[in-house]
Amino acid sequence: MIYLTGPLGQSTARAAENVNVWSGTSTMLPLVGAFIADSFLGRYRTIVIASLIYILGLGLLSLTAMLPLPKLSHKETVSGASLDLKLVLFYVALYIIAIAQSGHKPCVQAFGADQFDGDDPDECKAKSSFFNWWYFGMNGGIVASNLILPYIMDNLNWALGFAIPCGIMVVALAIFLMGTKTYRFIVKTDERNPFARIGGVFVTAARNWRTTPPALLHQESQQFKFLNKALCTALDPKEHRTNICTVAEVEEARAVLRLGPIWVSCLIYGIVFAQSSTFFTKQGSTMDRATGFGFDIPAASLQSLIGIAVMVSMPIYDLIFIPVARRITGRLSGITMLQRIGTGMLVSALSMIVAALVEQKRLEIALENGLTNDPSATVPMSVWWLIPQYLLFGVADVFTMVGLQEFFYDQVPSELRSMGLSLYLSIFGIGNFLSSLLIFAVEYFTSSTLKDSWFADNLNLAHLDYFYWLLAALSFLGLAIYVYSAKAYIYSRAVAL
Repeated sequence: MIYLTGPLGQSTARAAENVNVWSGTSTMLPLVGAFIADSFLGRYRTIVIASLIYILGLGLLSLTAMLPLPKLSHKETVSGASLDLKLVLFYVALYIIAIAQSGHKPCVQAFGADQFDGDDPDECKAKSSFFNWWYFGMNGGIVASNLILPYIMDNLNWALGFAIPCGIMVVALAIFLMGTKTYRFIVKTDERNPFARIGGVFVTAARNWRTTPPALLHQESQQFKFLNKALCTALDPKEHRTNICTVAEVEEARAVLRLGPIWVSCLIYGIVFAQSSTFFTKQGSTMDRATGFGFDIPAASLQSLIGIAVMVSMPIYDLIFIPVARRITGRLSGITMLQRIGTGMLVSALSMIVAALVEQKRLEIALENGLTNDPSATVPMSVWWLIPQYLLFGVADVFTMVGLQEFFYDQVPSELRSMGLSLYLSIFGIGNFLSSLLIFAVEYFTSSTLKDSWFADNLNLAHLDYFYWLLAALSFLGLAIYVYSAKAYIYSRAVAL
């Protein structure tokens, strides 16, 4: 966001849209990467190939930052300038990284969880904690990068800031390859493509739409009953009996279909999640960022507060909250995965309310000090006022993000676990696209009907507080839809961790 509005000269609204589009693309492409991994390459080989592409993209991004900036007039933005080599390479590098993430994101975590034996009670319990500590470690890296890299980019140069992650990725790939002989690999029990197998259930059920399905007594069969038609012999004598699906195949298809309502009801959470990397950062750039130690904290580093909140909350959740909840509920996981997700969605709605109140306060102070028409002025309000909304975001992540990871890994057929995690990622991909669409709609409506847009480049004339109130209302609507969907959900495993 800062690189787009700074060196590349894009407007706040345009930069936010571009960030959301790229974020959406990078979190939708894992659906393709997961399909390739689960159908053809396997998770291990996909991770290696994706890591090499990652290194290529990060290296190109660093090279791009070394090129001279495009020459623009004081009123012109990059979007209105002719495309030059720097701009083209910048976006090529970004989307190469997005392609790398398509294979890396869904497979690395799934491959790690595959190292636990689901039939062993102790390893099953450890696997549940694995998702917690995986996210803890990932946020540790995010915190380090958000604290160190923005300082390097602000005070040294952007090229070095992009080169460091490239070097770290090289080291990470080397370490991963060193452990190859110790890994546990999943052996397929059915040589057929799992996507073709499950897709065949829907095709057979549609082909047998006029038949009467057999009566199945188990609870799962009462949902999506039309899939039971795949168990029938076709009325057309030309159809072969080999087209009949097994009960296990039908239940696999039913398990995938049951995920749909949960996935849809979490999309609004994905929209809210997109705000931390766009408007939160821009909001902080207008405030007093003095730390009291002789330097100002870079606006982009504020995102590290989310990671810090996760790193503080995660041990409390795993070591204190879960054991207490386990004694109360008798469940191995303390609370169900769906309860965990819903709790985080509630916290995220509260974070939007806090963000709206803080932004109202910032606008009041700007008005009181006569800074409304001075976009470059620093509003005499400490950036630490943003801490509550960032911390609530982090707590919401501990519940919802990790809950979604475990839920979509656990509830899909075992051969489709990369796809399961890519479905979780796609929530945030679609959420980013919807956020971009929402920003465009609000920008169009407010700029054409009001004196100033809610997203005016001068944030002292904008109304991000109104936008946050809108997101809070949407969050509570999404939570209501989610609760309704969760109550109707039937877990695919005998024991819901």
